[in-house]
Amino acid sequence: MNQVKLYCGALPGIPWQEPPAASNSPLWRCTENPIIGRNPAPGLARVFNSAVAPYGEGYIGVFRGEQTDGVPFIYLGRSADGIRWTFDGEKIPFVNEKGEPFLPPYAYDPRLVKVEDTYYIIWCQDFYGASIGMAKTTDFQTFTRLENPFIPFNRNAVLFPRRIGGLYTLLSRPSDSGHTPFGDIFLSQSPDMEFWGRHRHVMGKRGDHWWENVKVGGGAAPIETSEGWLLFYHGVTGTCNGYVYSIGGAILDRDEPSKVLYRCKTFLLTPEAWYEERGFVPNVCFPCATLQDSATGRIALYYGCADSYVGMAFTTADRVVDYIKAHSDLSPEDGELGVR
Repeated sequence: MNQVKLYCGALPGIPWQEPPAASNSPLWRCTENPIIGRNPAPGLARVFNSAVAPYGEGYIGVFRGEQTDGVPFIYLGRSADGIRWTFDGEKIPFVNEKGEPFLPPYAYDPRLVKVEDTYYIIWCQDFYGASIGMAKTTDFQTFTRLENPFIPFNRNAVLFPRRIGGLYTLLSRPSDSGHTPFGDIFLSQSPDMEFWGRHRHVMGKRGDHWWENVKVGGGAAPIETSEGWLLFYHGVTGTCNGYVYSIGGAILDRDEPSKVLYRCKTFLLTPEAWYEERGFVPNVCFPCATLQDSATGRIALYYGCADSYVGMAFTTADRVVDYIKAHSDLSPEDGELGVR
């Protein structure tokens, strides 16, 4: 019987592979990785840092597609099994509230989160500087862009899958106009997905955790569990040969998610496989989405690899939560409400 309960629906067809024999790792890689390789469709050189969700009898996803002119945009993809994907030939046709075309100049690193009966797509774009873009859909036919939630500069927005205290809740990482040498995760709330406030600090980089001593940022949408919100995030360190992006894990308070209950002092996954170490941007594991099944506690994690591929890893709620708790190392700021 599962010790950690997942507050989500059953997903009996979730992609799944058992862990390697004698493995104690909190995450293990899919043997079919990378599940999306280079040049996956006409006009697309690379697909990575993308998000998926169950839909109908299969899965649907929003994918960062690097076009052959080098400009990133978001493309829709579909899959029967969550592993083998086909992509629409054209970028997602965002419109405004009047139904008029309303495309951003570029868009990258999308997340896809269902809240109640609406799917929200959140991405990074240009709004006179690096910023957050949003759109909503109920049928994956019409995609209506919303107002940008924040002024520049901000990235890595991740929406919680339900309202908390009646409010939509969003993680983001305020930054500057470049690949900033700083970056903490903050939380904001909204009654209507338009006006945002109640800003809280969640967690920052850790100088005593080598693998996340430069910056941290949100990853997949938080998963609600009986232990709290399970958060897969990315942590970044600097080396003489550039940045290294690893996947970390934390558990946030269910009612006050700006409070960190547990934070793993070690990474859960770091670049080791060839498709993570070698690519357009080497040494990147960048989590963007999960699938989970409440009946079995199984979790499938999608992550970008070296800005060139999409990978998948697996775990269970019991295994990863136990690992995070056993290796937890909180700073004094982590357990605060995040208000000053």
